[in-house]
Amino acid sequence: MIEIINELDALRARIGEWKHAGQRIALVPTMGNLHAGHHSLVALARQHADRVVASVFVNPTQFGPNEDFARYPRTPDADAAGLEASGCDVMWLPSVDTMYPHGAEHAVGIRVPGVTDMLEGAHRPGHFDGVATVVARLFNQVQPDVAVFGRKDYQQFAVIRYLVRDLAFPIELVAAPTRRESDGLAMSSRNQYLSAVERPAAASIHRTLLAMRDGIQSGRPRAEVERNAAVQLQDAGFAVDYAVVRTAELAEPDAGDTGPFVALVAARLGRTRLIDNLEFDRV
Repeated sequence: MIEIINELDALRARIGEWKHAGQRIALVPTMGNLHAGHHSLVALARQHADRVVASVFVNPTQFGPNEDFARYPRTPDADAAGLEASGCDVMWLPSVDTMYPHGAEHAVGIRVPGVTDMLEGAHRPGHFDGVATVVARLFNQVQPDVAVFGRKDYQQFAVIRYLVRDLAFPIELVAAPTRRESDGLAMSSRNQYLSAVERPAAASIHRTLLAMRDGIQSGRPRAEVERNAAVQLQDAGFAVDYAVVRTAELAEPDAGDTGPFVALVAARLGRTRLIDNLEFDRV
């Protein structure tokens, strides 16, 4: 049976027992409303550790003033059932007061420079500050040996990788492949916001990413590939924030770069903002 823990002292006691027994601990940070993609993270974490903790916390500091914090779905009972079926040992379910004892507005914050200023960081100012802050707190609370994140949030993983290296957290990071629906749409809690009409159109994001990959691999100029991608998404009904090709480190590629590359898209369909990416080599 999965154990649901709400208090930090109880979490640390359980972690202490495991560490005393010499067990390796994995953390899977989530914001809840879990789906098969999250469950696959837990299964992957189990391959790297003896015990798995999944945190379920809707983090207020990573939402902007006009974003969907209030309506973000909270489904703790369903989350617990799914985590248990996936082999999770503990669901860490802290309150906002537990995570931010002085209040979210007075919390000590962490900012990762450089990688947070572009793409998602440019369109969602302060978002990655909130991500870095809460992930650092989770690392401190759980003290895992390994932490598992999905590749769908490509830039987020880059931020966390920088955080771990710079603050010398003794944690192995594992990036899990993106889980997709049968039509290619990346699994996301936000997919449930899509209307019946919008849902089929949302799969255009993955088709656009594939076209971007094919364009680069066939030798077309990056600027042309990016323009075509934006048009393809707009024709499908999206308002496009960005559709770009970057190096694996998120820099703008030079003409002679041979890869690896990543195509990244963020676009809004109706009220729902979706992100996705595709990693590839030039050939």
